[in-house]
Amino acid sequence: MAKGKPVEKTRKRLARKRTMALLVLVALALLAAKAWHDTMRDPVVEHTTVALPGLPQGSPPLRIALVGDIHVAGPDMPPARVERIVKRINALEPDLVLIAGDLVSEKRTATHVYTPEEIVAPLGGLSARLGVIAVPGNHDHWFDMPGLAAEMDRHGIVLLANEAVQAGPLVVGGLDDDYTGRADLAATLAAMERLRGGRLVLSHSPDPFPGIPNSVPLMLAGHTHCGQIGYPWGGAPATMSDYGQRYACGRVDEHGKVLVTTAGLGTSLLPLRLFTHPEIWSIEVEPVSAGR
Repeated sequence: MAKGKPVEKTRKRLARKRTMALLVLVALALLAAKAWHDTMRDPVVEHTTVALPGLPQGSPPLRIALVGDIHVAGPDMPPARVERIVKRINALEPDLVLIAGDLVSEKRTATHVYTPEEIVAPLGGLSARLGVIAVPGNHDHWFDMPGLAAEMDRHGIVLLANEAVQAGPLVVGGLDDDYTGRADLAATLAAMERLRGGRLVLSHSPDPFPGIPNSVPLMLAGHTHCGQIGYPWGGAPATMSDYGQRYACGRVDEHGKVLVTTAGLGTSLLPLRLFTHPEIWSIEVEPVSAGR
């Protein structure tokens, strides 16, 4: 009997360990399934409205579709998936489409890295009466910026790098990538001064926002992926922004200006999202009311 008790205790310990191991495996499987769902789900369409000085009084609102960080690469963002997302963007009937950089991903975990032609071709299907405008991202520069620029030009996508363009009643300034030190805000603002209309800046990173003057009341950006790997309760351990969570995700109203930072569509470094989602922003810009 004395010998039987230790054997029984050993059996119980082993049974508990097996149960714990099984629970851990189940939890990991559920977490992996959640991550793949968050990565591959259809983009969430976020909506906001911004009153933009410089738009003609009484003119109808304009709809801007903002996307970014497409990061075309296998396994999660092949060109075929981009084609489906383009159809979803077109279904919003935007007046203008803005792409906040990082068309490509050359991550080591990629199962396939595509050519500039394969990356940009699906974006040629975007439809907006005021056009499609993009700015460079850090991964675009690290990959093949001249090749991507040539393909964008071929598909009618306007690429701005510290430049500005008139898009109907809007003045769009496009910053080159701040993360790699190529942004020239002074040159961009100077280019915008020569044009007239409602003013906004498109940037890959949100970090230039504090330096944007109040004469440009709207800035649109990406880069942060809203953290890509987030906490279940919100926020993320890393944002790739010098300002941490301050400008990492969504709409921020600060000092009379508005910043919208999109979570983007694809992934960087790891081909997974967790507790964040791909998204498209639908931004209605309208004239400032006469009484304001």
